[in-house]
Amino acid sequence: MKYVHVGVNVTNLEKSIGFYEKMFGVSPAKVKTDYAKFLLEVPGLNFTLNVKPNVSGNQINHFGFQVETAEEITFHKERLDKEGFFARDEMDTTCCYAVQDKFWLTDPDGNEWEFFYTRGDSDVHTIVDTVCCTTSEESKPGRISGDILKL
Repeated sequence: MKYVHVGVNVTNLEKSIGFYEKMFGVSPAKVKTDYAKFLLEVPGLNFTLNVKPNVSGNQINHFGFQVETAEEITFHKERLDKEGFFARDEMDTTCCYAVQDKFWLTDPDGNEWEFFYTRGDSDVHTIVDTVCCTTSEESKPGRISGDILKL
């Protein structure tokens, strides 16, 4: 297998391209009036944006990038802060049966992106005060409308 493929429906292609150019740190490999494709070598990802008249609800829980070191979390967080993104931090949190350091971004259509480093395993799914893996409106303080990250 060469790439994982993810296709996302978007309502504003221009805003979404701007957001994902910043998040991924590359320009799209292909752009049409109703479509854009980003090809990332690391991680191997074929990511497409597909214009729809409206996008309602979030059929996807979230997307994410797992990094290899805690330093990578700091690197990406600082890089995205410089791009003007608001990120919701969850450092030293228990989520998905693991202890993790992570932060979250939200794209222009409300899709959440998680950057996380797994520090170790846990016997519990989630600590009660944690909002990890949650996509309710209450868990999205300071939602942004379109900027992101360089891998």
